Amino acid sequence: MTFLVVGILILIGLFFNTLGAFSLYRFPDVYTRLHGATKCTTFGTLFTMFGVVAYSFSKLIEKGEARFGVFIIHGAVAALVLLITNATGAHAIARAAHRSGILPARAVVDRLEELDEMKAKKGGTTA
Repeated sequence: MTFLVVGILILIGLFFNTLGAFSLYRFPDVYTRLHGATKCTTFGTLFTMFGVVAYSFSKLIEKGEARFGVFIIHGAVAALVLLITNATGAHAIARAAHRSGILPARAVVDRLEELDEMKAKKGGTTA
């Protein structure tokens, strides 16, 4: 039963990671590519990590060895770090692309540009 649950979790993770890889090729601009790659790979990697944690938990219950508890802790910490760094990195890349003048494909409204123009009129800086 454990191998079935772990296998399903890993297959779901593989599916979403594959979708993230395809989004790099299929989406039209840097912003949608970044969104697809970040969201899908975060979700896919978390499911893969849940598979590792489920396997480790079952082995911890079965054998009682402390090393499986360590895997669970490492998986939880890695999931937390992944959630923080993926979102932060995607934001930094999108902001750098926008500041470099790369426009979204087929964009109608650019609220960030409007905000920058309002700050410039008021004498503020765009940091």
